[in-house]
Amino acid sequence: MDESPEPLQQDRGPVLVRRQRPAPQGLWEMLKARLWRSCSCSVLCARALVQDLLPATRWLRQYRPREYLAGDVMSGLVIGIILVPQAIAYSLLAGLQPIYSLYTSFFANLIYFLMGTSRHVSVGIFSLLCLMVGQVVDRELQLAGFDPSQEGLQPGANSSILNSSDAMLDCGRDCYAIRIATALTLMTGLYQVLMGVLRLGFVSAYLSQPLLDGFAMGASVTILTSQLKHLLGVRIPRHQGPGMVILTWLSLLRSAGQANVCDVVTSTVCLAVLLAAKELSDRYRRRLRVPLPTELLVIVVATLVSHFGQLHRRFGSSVAGNIPTGFMPPQVPEPRLMQRVALDAVALALVGAAFSISLAEMFARNHGYSVHANQELLAVGCCNVLPAFLHCFATSAALAKSLVKTATGCRTQLSSVVSATVVLLVLLALAPLFHDLQRSVLACVIVVSLRGALRKVWDLPRLWRMSPADALVWAGTAATCMLVSTEAGLLAGVILSLLSLAGRTQRPRATLLARIGNSAFYEDATEFEGLVPEPGVRVFRFGGPLYYANKDFFLRSLYSLTGLDAGCVAARRKERGSEWEVGDGGPAQGKDLGAVSSRAALAPAAAGFHTVVIDCAPLLFLDAAGVTTLQDLRRDYGTLGISLLLACCSPPVRDVLSRGGFLGEGPGDVAEEEQLFLSVHDAVQTARARHRELEATDAHP
Repeated sequence: MDESPEPLQQDRGPVLVRRQRPAPQGLWEMLKARLWRSCSCSVLCARALVQDLLPATRWLRQYRPREYLAGDVMSGLVIGIILVPQAIAYSLLAGLQPIYSLYTSFFANLIYFLMGTSRHVSVGIFSLLCLMVGQVVDRELQLAGFDPSQEGLQPGANSSILNSSDAMLDCGRDCYAIRIATALTLMTGLYQVLMGVLRLGFVSAYLSQPLLDGFAMGASVTILTSQLKHLLGVRIPRHQGPGMVILTWLSLLRSAGQANVCDVVTSTVCLAVLLAAKELSDRYRRRLRVPLPTELLVIVVATLVSHFGQLHRRFGSSVAGNIPTGFMPPQVPEPRLMQRVALDAVALALVGAAFSISLAEMFARNHGYSVHANQELLAVGCCNVLPAFLHCFATSAALAKSLVKTATGCRTQLSSVVSATVVLLVLLALAPLFHDLQRSVLACVIVVSLRGALRKVWDLPRLWRMSPADALVWAGTAATCMLVSTEAGLLAGVILSLLSLAGRTQRPRATLLARIGNSAFYEDATEFEGLVPEPGVRVFRFGGPLYYANKDFFLRSLYSLTGLDAGCVAARRKERGSEWEVGDGGPAQGKDLGAVSSRAALAPAAAGFHTVVIDCAPLLFLDAAGVTTLQDLRRDYGTLGISLLLACCSPPVRDVLSRGGFLGEGPGDVAEEEQLFLSVHDAVQTARARHRELEATDAHP
């Protein structure tokens, strides 16, 4: 009766026994199963689908008024009070009338209340998106023959082909501007909804934190530059395209002598009050239960002073103008404009999605609950798709308001309904009261809101010390935003991040390991003192994956550290028959190995080692080129009588090696037992034992 062979356990320690894996499901069967699960319908499935799309239907049933209501009402009132002045101010960035910012704040809060999975994020107008919307609006206005720096003007005679449309003949500057913004917003929302449907929430993870911080810094400088003309009360052309920041500063310097004294004085006073109040709020944050509504107080006082002092009539100070009340009838965005801004909407969709998901995940971690990235994409996308028909523009989560929301006791998204109610009150009754509000005051509100983003420049030295690659991504993204455009800055940041990632995997750290005293552990011999090299064995660690882009660097590092270019020496040995040479870093040359026998394994003693052990613990993955590299390396070392052993291989790496033919025909092949080891120490001890056996065999033929 034949007995099944037992695994070799001689001096090998524990033996791994593989589990029998189920047969893999075919592609057609897998697709059919998923399609069946997706198309199957029942009452429970329909209910779960509604609850997934509208999470509010789930958590509202578990709402505890005694615990949550007071904090939600307080935070909602505070955010609503902050939203009103910010909405009016950010309309300057977007190049739109203030009423549209109020619409945007109202509808975004209601939709996210129903669809969002974060309890603390505040979704609404966001300065970076307002800037990007404003740049697209200005560009399209110029192409249509409007002057973006003026309001209410009819298009000129020498305008572009857009003016040939009969639909535009009865539409003024403000009307056409909101049409551009709604078309851009609808395309942005469609992209985000499509990303959510396709489960692409992970894409935002590729927008790294240094990229987002650099983008925020560069965009903040652009925003600051765009508001300087309102702070000074000068009229300068609105520059577009590369060099916009530099050209704007040059125009400001040329027009500095024409500054409006009233606007300059108003800006100086408002900036001093706002900055001082912000610093006091930051210093005494723990003592203040509710943040000071400084922006609202400044706007109310400035409006009263402007109204009773008649600053617009007496000094020519620019004011907000008429802000209507009520809601406008819905309007479908124009498909022709959607085609023109489709490419611009990609950048807005990515930026909005990245900031929204990152903020939602940050607050969820801080407060011990979970959010769903794909549902967040759907929620933010619907905050853009549906309001686009109601004269709104692009929105996303905003960090500053979210922090205030958390600090004032927010527990659920019911606070968003309270904030929307405050905005609704302004829309229905209070909006005309801001008619005489100076634009310079609104610009001050915008500039002061940039404090957090502009302060990120002080993080650059610390980031450089921690990771120069991340610092370069930060600086490259910020510089491109300032010198070229925000869209180009985002693209540059993504490219630099990918290059940084590729560079880190293409040239990872490679080193030789030595033993820590008499223990079973090995570490980098160049980093630590007192380590004991194993005689006759070279332990090599490659701190990254092995794939097509870094296979040559892997071989160069191994050959350089061991002092033996196995590829070249093996090729020369094949050419010369029995003669072989050690490379320039090797200790010997011109040794005759004689016939291929057990003595072939002793020949590498002249080179200083007989076995190479590769520590595969940092080896994240292998591709086909990586497996081929290891096979060629084993062949070359085998030609020279040197053994190649692998240690600490993860199960995915083992599977790739098995499927690639490196370990023989099957997973239980003896070749695997002879080449793969659970630890570096196990591989080293086995290599030394085998070498002693060969020496004994050679001594007693």
